[in-house]
Amino acid sequence: MFEKILIANRGEIACRVIRTARRMGIRTVAVHSDADANAMHVQMADEACRIGEAEVTKSYLLGDVILEAARRTGAEAIHPGYGFLSENAKFAEAVEKAGLTFIGPTADSIRRMGLKDAAKAIMEEANVPVVPGYHGDGQDPAELAKEAERIGYPVLIKAVAGGGGKGMRRVDAAKDFQKALEGAQREAKNAFGEERVLIEKYLVKPRHIEVQVFGDTHGNAVYVFERDCSIQRRHQKVIEEAPAPGMTDAMRKAMGEAAVAAARAIDYRGAGTIEFIADVSEGLREDRFYFMEMNTRLQVEHPVSEMISGQDLVEWQIRVAAGEKLPLAQEDLAINGHAVEARLYAENPQRMFLPATGRLDMLRFPDEGEGVRVDTGVREGDSVTPFYDPMIAKLIAHGRDRAEANRKLAGMLDRTRVIGLTTNVFFLKKVITHAAFDRADLDTGFIERFEADLIPPKAEPDARSMALGVLAILAERQAAHTASHDGDPFSPWDAIDGWRLNDEGREVVKLRHGETETDVLVHYQAGGGLKVDAGGESWQASFARQQRGELTATLNGDRAALAYHLNAPSLTLIHDGALLAFHVVDPMEADMGDEGVGGAITAPLPGKIIKVSVKPGDDVKKGDPLMILEAMKMEHTISASTAGKVAEVNFAEGDQVEEGTTLIALETA
Repeated sequence: MFEKILIANRGEIACRVIRTARRMGIRTVAVHSDADANAMHVQMADEACRIGEAEVTKSYLLGDVILEAARRTGAEAIHPGYGFLSENAKFAEAVEKAGLTFIGPTADSIRRMGLKDAAKAIMEEANVPVVPGYHGDGQDPAELAKEAERIGYPVLIKAVAGGGGKGMRRVDAAKDFQKALEGAQREAKNAFGEERVLIEKYLVKPRHIEVQVFGDTHGNAVYVFERDCSIQRRHQKVIEEAPAPGMTDAMRKAMGEAAVAAARAIDYRGAGTIEFIADVSEGLREDRFYFMEMNTRLQVEHPVSEMISGQDLVEWQIRVAAGEKLPLAQEDLAINGHAVEARLYAENPQRMFLPATGRLDMLRFPDEGEGVRVDTGVREGDSVTPFYDPMIAKLIAHGRDRAEANRKLAGMLDRTRVIGLTTNVFFLKKVITHAAFDRADLDTGFIERFEADLIPPKAEPDARSMALGVLAILAERQAAHTASHDGDPFSPWDAIDGWRLNDEGREVVKLRHGETETDVLVHYQAGGGLKVDAGGESWQASFARQQRGELTATLNGDRAALAYHLNAPSLTLIHDGALLAFHVVDPMEADMGDEGVGGAITAPLPGKIIKVSVKPGDDVKKGDPLMILEAMKMEHTISASTAGKVAEVNFAEGDQVEEGTTLIALETA
């Protein structure tokens, strides 16, 4: 067994590998960019090495620098995690040539499965069903368009390399093919350095079902059951569960054996996932599932497989890499209950899931315990930057059956507190509790199908929430006073309750939300009571601060719990399934009024300009594409918000921009 391993990754997966290695008595080495110098995985590891600047191309993708760190620290093996270099055959080969062990498959296996077109050919030889499509070498746009016509619309354009939904476009009609092809090729080249694509028939009601496989160097291979990953946005998974709802024993056996056949076809070792697409237009059927691709690494969603099998798959990876046999044979593996996982992202569902960046002013998770697990790589006070994937954590629940697992996960989401940036936490709760999800009416179009239910309009504060906000302000004021107070506790001159001689104390707190400003009147009553008036309503109130940022409040006898963050003048509340942001108006604040921005087109998030489609003097219509911004490995089209004439183009292709920067100025009518 290894004495020391290096983890060539960051964030949640690096922390996950460190935990298992520590339990096995193996020392760990973390690597980090400048942006991650104080990251959680760096603090958890026994040793850490700087490998470069914040950008992944200058740090986490520098295989030679990572290898040098392994040599310098005496690591015997390298665990690649997922993403970055985990499916890079050249890196796996370089690790082995350096006399170290790559905790993953051989370079040959990665190469054979790394390109989707070649992988499908291998699967066809192994009698594994594949989706009808074009997997040839020809990449002439006219030839590809002709193949799309032959297959029949709708079709899916997919990059032959990589994954994670990048370089993928659905096309419903021939007139849209060329634009979609260009976008898919450009995104694929930027993400993977390879712009070739394949074309497949797009299944109208597909379910994404994948099988966890494992092989060793002794000729053994097993499947650790299946996962359903159908709940996706932008072709990226959001909710995963195991086992797949509605899966019969016969179909599980058929898919599992097909997956093992795929693994044996390339002499696979370590953890891998065979992804299938199932046509469920007539229900889940044994003759309607097709090979999609193989991920030659551990998947993000592996915890649900661990929860139902009782196995630690990272430990399996390490043991297999060390030359041991698989811990269990197929007949020894059994499914216990049901597990479901939700990916908590820094993103805005109401803005087409655009990634968000910022500081995690508050980050609180439910306590882990029986059937409750949280995998994360960040802490309260850390920042989500534009350099890396915006996932904050994975919340995983296990129950005796699917209903119990879903209930547990819903409760976990209720107890998760994130303030400082926008997240998808409330969206996840709506998915988990949706009637269609409850009855397992699943397909990859689930989010689009129920978008109106899952992504309601942005929450607006009511009078009650403003009253709660003022109680949060009073709680912080009281806590600060208690911490610093050294005067006479009985003196009215030291009180913070607005005390007046022969009168009750009162004060007005002004809260602004958007353009609306509201006066909340607080009456400090004799005996320590409070009365709060807001929006024409009135409450007898009291509060108890549980800990920093958490409050129990009582309004007219009704008790409510809320989380909050006060960083004057900003006040943020989490209450009743919504996040509300207020500006606490300073009574001395001048009324400055907002400056008009006219036709300014601003960057919705930090990123790099990869295409500019207009020049000064061009006339544009509302909705016309102006620029393409690449951020967090995805392309975002910047469109005209109104008709007008382009007055200024402030950035060129290749320029980095910050969120809120004016990209283009329009002269509008």
